[in-house]
Amino acid sequence: MTSPVSAPPMWPIQKAVYGLLAGDPELSGLLVGGVYDYLPETAPYPFLVVGEAVDTPDNRHRGLGWQTTITLHVWTQAEGNRQGLAIGARVAALLDHQPLALPGYDHIATRYEFAQALTDPEPPGNLRHLVQRYRITTEQPTP
Repeated sequence: MTSPVSAPPMWPIQKAVYGLLAGDPELSGLLVGGVYDYLPETAPYPFLVVGEAVDTPDNRHRGLGWQTTITLHVWTQAEGNRQGLAIGARVAALLDHQPLALPGYDHIATRYEFAQALTDPEPPGNLRHLVQRYRITTEQPTP
């Protein structure tokens, strides 16, 4: 008997990551502006945006699997990178090698891929941007 084909998990992953980050009191204490997947123009700094994601098939002999990368953006108006990196460290503690509840999918692993600290060169030049990417491996549930 063949298992039903599951849809790629990008949307369930985005919901799970958003819910985990937005629901963490320690992270909330670091983010005046909060966590967003759609950013209002009036959001106060610092804030975090759950950004771009890419689903890639990663099928196995026993069924369907996916590698999903999700990019997170931390924005601050701090002098230097310390504030953004502290926020990024909390995000890594919440996501890297931690379980992720994904209804309808078997979560295999979440792994930190990279971070890059950037300074926005446009005037007034006081924006700091930390980009983090995570790879989430999932499989279709086994019957």
